[in-house]
Order: sequence, then C-alpha cells, then structure tokens
Amino acid sequence: MSRAKLDLVVGLFVLAGFFSFVYLSAQLGDFAPLSKRHQYQVQAEFGNISGLRQGAVVEIAGVRVGKVTGIDLSDRQRAEVTMYIDREVELSEDSIASIKTQGIIGEKYVSISPGGSDMMLEDGDWLLETESALDLEELVSKYIFGGV
Repeated sequence: MSRAKLDLVVGLFVLAGFFSFVYLSAQLGDFAPLSKRHQYQVQAEFGNISGLRQGAVVEIAGVRVGKVTGIDLSDRQRAEVTMYIDREVELSEDSIASIKTQGIIGEKYVSISPGGSDMMLEDGDWLLETESALDLEELVSKYIFGGV
C-alpha cells in the first residue's frame, strides 16, 4: 500500500472516530437540541424547592419521564420550575407535581401524580397543583426546640 493511501485510510479512521465520539457524547450527555424534539415544556410554581437542581429527574410512578431544565424566581417570590416531559407521556391538567428526595439525604427530584381530568396539558402549560419540598432541617429544629 502506498504512503498516500495509508495516510488517507488513517485520516478517515480518525475522522470516523471523532464523529462517533461527538455523537455518543451528545446522546449520553442529553444534549438539549437533540432531546427537546421529543419532549414538551411544562412549568410549575412551588413555595420551596430546597435542593432541587437543574437537570433533576422528573418521574411518574418511579419511571423517568423528563427532566428539570430551568429554575427561576417568579414575580410572586415563588420558585418557578421548567420541565421537559417526554411526548409519549400525557399529563392531565389536574396532575400534581411534588418535590421529593431519593432516600434520606439523596438528591431532589420532581414526582408527578397523574390526575383524572380529560383535559391534557400542552407545550408551555402550567401544572397548577404543587407540593413543596419537605425541609428536614426545619422539622428537626422544631422538634429540638419544642415546636412540634
């Protein structure tokens, strides 16, 4: 094999490896432009999201159905959480979003309890029923100082 052909084959191999690495990184890293095509946006407002982070999991019955993509403070001084939900999951308008903890001191996530309404949420709609995060530090403080 001549030197030019060998250089061409090695170059193509390196190029194919590079594009494979980029593709796998985008897929495993949940690169937003690739994943948002198959999801719709839902927002919810909470009184307290203590410990919830962007990128947290959204679950229904323990099954991952989306993720938290944004956390902001609303005009009413409440936490505004933006979530992307898989398109094949339909949420009724009376679904309840709760902030839960994985284990005793695990990460926070959003758990959605499906409602019974016939009206389904669409892209950009709001979940109106929410339950804020349980603040263990506050509960322990109340117990220790006799507030319970």
